[in-house]
Amino acid sequence: MDEGDRKKPAASPSSARAETVSGAIALSEEQRLTWLQLLRSENVGPATFRDLINHFRSAAAALEALPDLIARGGAAGKIRIASREMAEREMEHAAREKACFIGMGEPDYPPALRSIDYPPPLICVKGNPGVLTQNAVAIVGSRNASVNGMRLAGRFAAGLGSAGYAVVSGLARGIDAAAHRNSLATGAIAVFAGGVDVIFPEENGALAGEILEAGGALVSEMPMGWKPRSKDFPRRNRLVAGIAHGLLVVEAARRSGSLISARLANEAGRPVYAVPGSPLDPRHEGTNWLIKQGAMLVSDADEIISDLADSLPPAGNAFWSGGAQEDDIAEPPAPETGDTRKAVLDALGPEPVEVDDIIRFTGASTGQVQLVLIELDLAGRIEWHGGNRVSLV
Repeated sequence: MDEGDRKKPAASPSSARAETVSGAIALSEEQRLTWLQLLRSENVGPATFRDLINHFRSAAAALEALPDLIARGGAAGKIRIASREMAEREMEHAAREKACFIGMGEPDYPPALRSIDYPPPLICVKGNPGVLTQNAVAIVGSRNASVNGMRLAGRFAAGLGSAGYAVVSGLARGIDAAAHRNSLATGAIAVFAGGVDVIFPEENGALAGEILEAGGALVSEMPMGWKPRSKDFPRRNRLVAGIAHGLLVVEAARRSGSLISARLANEAGRPVYAVPGSPLDPRHEGTNWLIKQGAMLVSDADEIISDLADSLPPAGNAFWSGGAQEDDIAEPPAPETGDTRKAVLDALGPEPVEVDDIIRFTGASTGQVQLVLIELDLAGRIEWHGGNRVSLV
């Protein structure tokens, strides 16, 4: 996990119509609604959303094109397109919960989160959105933590907070909870695997309330009312790693969600820190292994603060350059043809391949290949991987 392993994703082109505000954007309420409608449609994840906006230049135009795109992609069954009414209901639900949706590129969107591969276009935030603009460090670890492990997590959280860092974690039992409790006064950010109105585990409901009262924030990319499933937690961990400038692991088994968070942080170019422990305690097996892999061994918050002071902040990876307008587009991209679709399918296989290689293999334009991939993605026939790579499902 040395500097050479820290990936720096390249910036992507502009694509959303928005008003420029201090170098960022401000979505209109209509745009926010159409973004939510597009994002809640089946098979539209962050990567597909990005490509749809890049190709069609607005969520409204992308929504209008979805039925034809799905049909051309060869979907095996019916693909659900979220209705405007569904998006309006979720917006109203969020308002009742005193939550809001923040679009990527808006002033309160976490700056570091923009630099990960395929950042969530919209996040739902309950509490103080301003805390998301602080530099942040993630602290994660075992749910079945020892007393000493929780004491250490609290000490790190307090030390980082005194240096101006917000602390990010997942509101789980053990290390997460200790990190949150000791960062209430300086900035606590809890990331959920379900909707921001669904506290999990329920026993940490009081802690979530304390975070809100102290001026912290609850964050999720999942729909309001969404009850978390086991497969939603790696997605939560991706946001924990992405919001932070670095990630600390305090007590973790060899197979644990904390190590998933560490891997995701490393892939996003974030430094990973670990507290060593006894080889006789399974709760330290994961942290000791991380140190062997190149994670920085730390024993106090000052070591993290010093290391981050010498590190470059995560580079932005927004899918538009702030403030570009739909009206700036001179002409639409060339449509794809049946021959292009066949050539792209011939280039794909079960192993991930870079999109640039597909473009070279087919000889088609970037816009034509992008459109075919959008169709196949909406039909559920391809899967996106890091590094702008794609494979057949």
